[in-house]
Amino acid sequence: MPKLNANLSMMFNEVDFLERFGAAAKTGFKGVEFLFPYAYDKNQLAEIVGKHKLQVVLFNMPPGDFAAGDRGLACNPARTGEFQEGVGKAVDYALTLNCKLLHCMAGLKPVGVNEETMRATYIANLQFAAKELAKHGITLLIEAINTRDIPGFYLNYSDQAFDIMHYAGMPNLKFQYDIYHMQIMEGDLAPTIEKNLDKIAHMQLADTPGRHEPGSGEINYDFLFRHIDSIGYQGWIGCEYRPAAETEAGLGWARRYLQP
Repeated sequence: MPKLNANLSMMFNEVDFLERFGAAAKTGFKGVEFLFPYAYDKNQLAEIVGKHKLQVVLFNMPPGDFAAGDRGLACNPARTGEFQEGVGKAVDYALTLNCKLLHCMAGLKPVGVNEETMRATYIANLQFAAKELAKHGITLLIEAINTRDIPGFYLNYSDQAFDIMHYAGMPNLKFQYDIYHMQIMEGDLAPTIEKNLDKIAHMQLADTPGRHEPGSGEINYDFLFRHIDSIGYQGWIGCEYRPAAETEAGLGWARRYLQP
């Protein structure tokens, strides 16, 4: 049975962010993830998480100025210092929230920088981050994102990610397999997951088109969940989708997997 966690940046948007923890717990989620916690006091977040007996599964490292269009810094050689500072901040929050997975967004391809330099910068930054995270037993994740949602994003395909991971050579560097993004970019979901299961430490889901809940689009999630179970995946699957209407009303697909 899939172990689902709620993405609080996308789900339960009917209430304020700090109220979404309770809303997720009420509907049966035992774990949560979110994009960025940095606008909130880490101790306040930890108190809310403890109150609702939730596990913080995952969040992203600082992405730069997200409101201004930044989508990560890792491939940008001009922002290495800022990237390294962000690693420290992410670890600080992760330790307080007892979070064991941190996602590093690759970032948009910087204008005027050649592919060789971007790749070398990305690998070096991942090595730096992985070493820092390893000191605290935290796993570093990278994710391929489709070119439609974020044009110009550096990392777009699973094979590209696996190649980067190979050359980075860090044992705590793993792949965040987003089913939605990978269906758009390459399909062949079940065989890819099975072939690369040892490299995948987290998954995320949404249906396509629309990025809504499972059952709203073309992905056969009933089959995919059975397949993921059959090959022995033990990690969480983050529900990173935009509810088509009210969040709780759209959770019919998940009821059998949640235990209030």
